[in-house]
Amino acid sequence: MTEFIEVRTTITEKEEAEDIAEKLVREHLAACVQVVGPITSMYRWEGKLEAEEEYLLLIRTRKTMFPDVRMRIEELHTYELPEIISIPIVGSSGPYLDWMEESTR
Repeated sequence: MTEFIEVRTTITEKEEAEDIAEKLVREHLAACVQVVGPITSMYRWEGKLEAEEEYLLLIRTRKTMFPDVRMRIEELHTYELPEIISIPIVGSSGPYLDWMEESTR
């Protein structure tokens, strides 16, 4: 059985988030991308505490495709250092996993 992950990234502009989401799905790098937000992210950058309104992308894909997904996000992303993390999907319904497998290369 194929192993699946959820990849997460954030970006400031909704249009950029939707552009990344559309390209990942269109290119069969993701079965589904949810754009959530706006959210508020708090973090330290270059020694200063920052608070930024962002959009969260929840990207469902195959574990083996993470390097390609990461590289494509890095190509499309405007941040100097984008957050790109993966989380294993440890359970789901069989039909949903079948659909994810069919939707990704």
